Amino acid sequence: MSIDIAPRVTPLEPVPLDPAALGFPPSNVDSIPPLAEQWKSLDLREILSRPAAFLSVSQSNSLYRPGGVQYAEGHAFRGSLEATVASVRAARTASNFVSFNWIGYTVFRDTYPQSEFDRAQYQAWTGAIDATPEQIAWDDALVSDLQELVEPGDNELYEKALQTAFTGTDLPLELARKKVETVVITGIHTDWCIEGNARAARDNGYLPIVIGDATGTNHPSTERSTFERINSFFAPVISSRDFIDLVAR
Repeated sequence: MSIDIAPRVTPLEPVPLDPAALGFPPSNVDSIPPLAEQWKSLDLREILSRPAAFLSVSQSNSLYRPGGVQYAEGHAFRGSLEATVASVRAARTASNFVSFNWIGYTVFRDTYPQSEFDRAQYQAWTGAIDATPEQIAWDDALVSDLQELVEPGDNELYEKALQTAFTGTDLPLELARKKVETVVITGIHTDWCIEGNARAARDNGYLPIVIGDATGTNHPSTERSTFERINSFFAPVISSRDFIDLVAR
């Protein structure tokens, strides 16, 4: 008698990580630096009362679920998902948050416009992975903890450029039409898509704020330096607890 084996839905074998073996802190909140001197003159509570957009970037199965291409980085045990959930719920209670955007980031980019640099980099990411379209779709999907928070009228889109959602997507039009001023950013990776989107938001005239413990770098060892760079030059970096307090009315 033959036994039917269900096809694997994940690009890689779904082998769970042992958080104790990883040895990572359960949150990076202690790596968030004090506000840079220039931000201390700002009234962040007032800025967070202006027409605002929430951006969750690249918070997919790929990073948080066994079998995901980026799961080995340990984000499932580093606290960014829990901090994002708490932050989204707080933003939902503030009437000035007029735009919620769930921005995907796929590591499988065969169909993307590519320069020579892009082709080399994208090939290095996934060239050795033999994944089916169904497995790729699973890897790209918004993780269920956040999918449960998606509401009608929210935007679900994918980055098309290397590290920003401000190029090749509907995001700029969404923000312009809703007259957004403040952009709150969570997601992965802090030193890549989060920093890139914070820079792009500044260059496009918005007021970006990064919720530090709702983000994560490839490895915890680079989080403090990344937060310091973003906080020093591009955007205030605050904790989810501070964000929740600031948007409370």
